Amino acid sequence: MDFLNTYLIYLIPVFGLIGIIAMGIKAAWVTKQETGDASMNQLAGYIADGAMAFLRAEWKILSYFVVLAMILLAWSGTTVVTSSPVIAVSFLVGAFLSAFAGFLGMRIATKANVRTTQAAKTSLAKALKVSFTGGTVMGLGVAGLAVIGLGSLFIVFYTVYVVNTGSSVNGEAMARALDVLAGFSLGAESIALFARVGGGIYTKAADVGADLVGKVEAGIPEDDVRNPATIADNVGDNVGDVAGMGADLFGSYVATMLATMVLGREIISDDKFGGIAPVLLPMVIAGLGIVFSLIGASFVKIKSETASVQKALNIGNWTSIILTAIATYFVVQWMLPDGEFHMSRDLANGVLKEGASHFTKNGVFMAILVGLVVGTLMSMITEYYTAMGKRPVLSIIRQSSTGHATNIIGGLAVGMESTVAPILVLAAGIYGAHYFAGLYGVAIAAAGMMATTAMQLAIDAFGPIADNAGGIAEMSRLPEEVRHRTDNLDAVGNTTAATGKGFAIASAALTSLALFAAFVGVAGIEHIDIYKANVLAGLFVGGMIPFIFSALCISAVGRAAMAMVEEVRRQFREIPGIMEYTGKPEYEKCVAISTKASIREMVAPGLIALITPIIIGFAFGPEVLGGLLAGVTVSGVLMGIFQSNAGGAWDNAKKSFEKGCEINGEIYYKKSEPHKASVTGDTVGDPFKDTSGPSMNILIKLMSIVSLVIAPHLNANDAKPAAVNHHPVQKEIRMQAVNSPIKVINKKG
Repeated sequence: MDFLNTYLIYLIPVFGLIGIIAMGIKAAWVTKQETGDASMNQLAGYIADGAMAFLRAEWKILSYFVVLAMILLAWSGTTVVTSSPVIAVSFLVGAFLSAFAGFLGMRIATKANVRTTQAAKTSLAKALKVSFTGGTVMGLGVAGLAVIGLGSLFIVFYTVYVVNTGSSVNGEAMARALDVLAGFSLGAESIALFARVGGGIYTKAADVGADLVGKVEAGIPEDDVRNPATIADNVGDNVGDVAGMGADLFGSYVATMLATMVLGREIISDDKFGGIAPVLLPMVIAGLGIVFSLIGASFVKIKSETASVQKALNIGNWTSIILTAIATYFVVQWMLPDGEFHMSRDLANGVLKEGASHFTKNGVFMAILVGLVVGTLMSMITEYYTAMGKRPVLSIIRQSSTGHATNIIGGLAVGMESTVAPILVLAAGIYGAHYFAGLYGVAIAAAGMMATTAMQLAIDAFGPIADNAGGIAEMSRLPEEVRHRTDNLDAVGNTTAATGKGFAIASAALTSLALFAAFVGVAGIEHIDIYKANVLAGLFVGGMIPFIFSALCISAVGRAAMAMVEEVRRQFREIPGIMEYTGKPEYEKCVAISTKASIREMVAPGLIALITPIIIGFAFGPEVLGGLLAGVTVSGVLMGIFQSNAGGAWDNAKKSFEKGCEINGEIYYKKSEPHKASVTGDTVGDPFKDTSGPSMNILIKLMSIVSLVIAPHLNANDAKPAAVNHHPVQKEIRMQAVNSPIKVINKKG
């Protein structure tokens, strides 16, 4: 046990390595599966080539941004004592691993799609195994790279800045180590935002264009090989829902751990790890989550054609959550010392402030449980509002019978209603986590929620793989039973994609609150007073940002979709024989339209998230910036839930007509008038659920991380006594007054 106590910090990257090794094994298994006939392979090749073309174009633009950001970060690292130019290197590593995580997932997804189609010729069970294994590769890759990257960099920075200088783990040196580490999270979230927005614009421009001309005007099935936009549509599933989601959850995973580590530095802990147990705990939980996600994934299987795919996924998910909860109890009991904890910011002249939070290691465990419960409930609520056969989707189906307008009204109402239960769950979770362990409890609750990210992402990524498999089956004109199996997987995939987005926005809310608390401490402000006119103004401006961000994203999809519609119409008009299968559509032109539009249009929304906190912070100070963050967090969470759930419900309402829907005693199928109304609703919901909605969680986290990175600069430029009193060195002096077992160093240390 002494050995483990000494070397636990070095074991954290090992957990990530386990995930990467398992990922490699599963990727090799997927690659060995049969790929089908020449037509299927040709179509899969088009999809893979289009996806890689997009990533190359995106990476070229992002490389310029990364270089510029590194220069600015390196310069800013020289201006305050609690930072370093090394933050630029940390930023580069985070940006690279975020992009690489998305690439790995997309690469295997474009291999798994055609293999899932081939497996669907055999059985539903085989098709599920191939598609879910492909999704598991994505989940393990993201979680493994995140734990390896963050764990390894922390070891380096902790050794250089704290151990080698003999400094206090609660002092200025550790603050510098974590500030430099924040660059890793900033790099990850920056790439995630551009990947999510760019991928979302790409996929929905193609999807909307394909639907409006193909299904509505030409009356041909979805993913019909005659539709010139169908390849771009299938490429979009990969660059948006796989590469974009991978980078998204990579950033969430890292940001959650970082926020908990920053708050953990402020906890005075007499533990077996030199006082850094609260800092190490979130990384250990994340590492264990990889192992238990791997175990949970092994339970995702079915035995018959009539078995429930959703139930199989739920069993795997519940297994990983329960195992994580059990293991976390023993980890917390082992790592954290007995007695009460408090945070150094709760000290004033060596005396605890009135109303300061006290908590124990049992309270920390209860906060983790709260996070797991909140994540589970959010997924269940999202599933209810977006799944086939449930009241919300059925209400949209019924309203489709009276036309396009009532379908849209129904979908908007479902989306708005769907914010109530999740917000109440989040509010209760925040209150409960804070009750058990203060601000650290809120952060560790988010870490508990994100612990099974590998499993959550595997469930999420399986959806677009199944969707692509169905597209290849349709384009290859395979037998109806094959398409029936892929449609089964795709319908479940729509629900899991929606629950994944609900999980992501819930984790973003808790993570942003934790980052917000860390920002307040680092910026040296006591509280944020909304009675002040400037702070209230910042609150309103923050509340507005998700709306203008969404407007830019949705408008971008609209403009790109118009260009796509015109191109598809042109090809139907000018290329003879398309409808008779004798003429070949020019797929590459539609792919080029989506690629160019997404690269061009992703810049403005990304700059809003990056520049706004900097302008507000330096122009008006940290308290106004805090008001801005509060506004954008509340508004962004509501917008994210509303848009993602409305879009998911619209999508499954449309898909319900494939099996037939009973409305007022009459059965309606594809090509009926209610089905056409549902296609319109789904088209409206597409940019909601796949572009602006899921980007909300990255928006609020990225703005919080940017604020945290610039917080030392705002503190250093603030000459007020209140700010000086919260300097990390002053905190060290106060610790001595409460008999902290940690060695207190002098100012030079």
